[in-house]
Amino acid sequence: MIKFSSFFRIIQNLKQTKWQILTGPVLILIILSMMVLPLAPFVLDIFFTFNIALSIIILLVSMFNRYTLDFTAFPTILLFSTLLRLALNVASTRIIFLNGHTGTHSAGQVIESFGHFLVGGNFAIGIVVFIILVIINFMVITKGAGRIAEVGARFTLDAMPGKQMAIDADLNAGLIGEKEAKKRRLKITQEADFYGSMDGASKFVRGDAIAGILIMILNIFGGLIIGLFQHKMLLSKAAEVYTLLTVGDGLVAQIPALVISTAAGVIVTRVSTNQNVGEQMISQLFYNSQVIFLSAIVLGILGLVPGMPNFIFLVFTCLLFFFSWWLSEKGTKIKKDVSSIKNQYKLKNNPISEASWNDVELEDPIRIEIGHSLIPMVNAQKKDNLLDKIRIVRKKVAQEIGFLPPLVHIKNNTNLQSISYRILIKGVEVGQGECLYEKYMAICSGREIEPLPFKKVYEPAFGLSGYWIDISFKNEAEKKGYSVIESSSIIATHLNFLISKHINELFGRQETQQLLDYVNLEMPKLNEELIPNLINLTTLQKILKNLLLEKVPIRDMRTILETLSEYAVNHKNADELTSFVRIALSKIITQNLFYKKDVIEIIALDKNLEQLLLNSLKEKNNTIEPGLSELLIIKTREAIEQQKIINAPIVLLVVHPLRFFLSKMLRTNFPELTVLSQFEIKDTKKIKATNILGK
Repeated sequence: MIKFSSFFRIIQNLKQTKWQILTGPVLILIILSMMVLPLAPFVLDIFFTFNIALSIIILLVSMFNRYTLDFTAFPTILLFSTLLRLALNVASTRIIFLNGHTGTHSAGQVIESFGHFLVGGNFAIGIVVFIILVIINFMVITKGAGRIAEVGARFTLDAMPGKQMAIDADLNAGLIGEKEAKKRRLKITQEADFYGSMDGASKFVRGDAIAGILIMILNIFGGLIIGLFQHKMLLSKAAEVYTLLTVGDGLVAQIPALVISTAAGVIVTRVSTNQNVGEQMISQLFYNSQVIFLSAIVLGILGLVPGMPNFIFLVFTCLLFFFSWWLSEKGTKIKKDVSSIKNQYKLKNNPISEASWNDVELEDPIRIEIGHSLIPMVNAQKKDNLLDKIRIVRKKVAQEIGFLPPLVHIKNNTNLQSISYRILIKGVEVGQGECLYEKYMAICSGREIEPLPFKKVYEPAFGLSGYWIDISFKNEAEKKGYSVIESSSIIATHLNFLISKHINELFGRQETQQLLDYVNLEMPKLNEELIPNLINLTTLQKILKNLLLEKVPIRDMRTILETLSEYAVNHKNADELTSFVRIALSKIITQNLFYKKDVIEIIALDKNLEQLLLNSLKEKNNTIEPGLSELLIIKTREAIEQQKIINAPIVLLVVHPLRFFLSKMLRTNFPELTVLSQFEIKDTKKIKATNILGK
């Protein structure tokens, strides 16, 4: 019975195959087939047309490249195109000898057209034109291109040690990095290989030209012999038919050969700049108005000589005069523009007269800087773009934390690598990573069956291992147990993680006022007497910032403001008021830390250490001895490791007077640690001390 799943898997594998790797073998098989198998005239027309089109494409590609190494495949393409022309010569020779006695149409319309229309049906003219083309190709273009390639290869090889030393010097001086040094060394090696290959490849074209002459001679004499002795044709008729077919065949082959030889000459004669060949010729040949003006004068004088084609010469003279005037006007305008720009630049760089507040660039609260390869991510027209993901992140933070975070600005940073990004909060880099546009990250979820055939990377937010995969591999990765995420979601997840981590830094006076305005709209009576009568906006901001610093959400503004209204009459210190608010929010704090847990597993303080800390704080104004502080940090680290082993919450429970001090002290070394007061734990929970500090 046929297994349809296996059949569909084979089809899927065929779709994922990179067919480009088969191009070379398939082309060789076609060329060999053309040499061995007889071809119909129509098929021969197709291949001849393809050969002409291929030669034109090669010439245009060589002209539009800006650097020599942009077309490193040219020597190999030159070899294949030469083999293709020779195979066509063999195929056309076979069909001319087999069917030439039936007429000039026997070898196809392409050969017939070149034999009739291009040379007027006159085989003598055709032979002369063919020989001229071969001489131009063999003696002029190919010989010159081969000599330039030879000299270029020699000079490139001679210059390699000096270039390598220059790269090593820049690397040792710190001007470039190791990656840039490797890139430059590779470029030098490729340049030497290219010119060496071109030196040898030019011999293909020379051999092709010689083969074209020999093939033409053999075709003419062979055709005459076959026509006279096998098909009993008249000498004049045989000479006309076989010579026209041979000349047509030779022209069809030599014209593409001439075009490709020209492409080879263009490749090796060009000087690498930021312009292609056409731009170089126009910008350097027709840029000087004085040269064009003098050329017009010389041409005008020749046009006045009796017996010369005066009309044509004078027309070109007028055109050159007009072109010279246009270039002169254009140059004057450019000079004025440059002068104006220079004057503006001087004015802008005058720090006394032109400096203004417009020159001040305020720092963005949140900014993402991306490399140029990630710019398409911010295209709002595309589905699942980064902008939409950032909007989702801001909504999520607003719903979970209780205030709207600032807008996220995205900027292209040309100094970053193309696939890199970094996230800044108030101008300070808090995270960075790499992302591949239009790729997916398959993250290890713990359920994966086997590793994937890609390079292992790490997700930037949580450090999870994974692989960058193509979209075609997405379903396969999901079947193997991986979590597959879009590239834009990687950056958005990283942003969400960093905003949550630095949420207190994003909560300023402006956000406090915006939150208070929103509360006043929803609950107008709640804030009637609190601000500014009992506490001011700055104190409220500090209280809310203290809560955010310890990952306490501020969504329950009703409870927060009511608690402050109750205690702010007798207490003005923001830290004391924060403690009262925390006790009022104890249910939400314990719910976030111990969700669906009947037993609270916490770290506790040893009674002796607790009393020692209370005495030290009372005697030394909220400070303790350095030795005691160091001991406390060591013991806390050990306790946290134990909590991680038993998969328990990393929470330290202390008496209320110690809570704020220990939280502030330990937060720097252990950001994952939460310090709770005994008043913040409700009686409905059973407490179990899994670790005791100080024992």
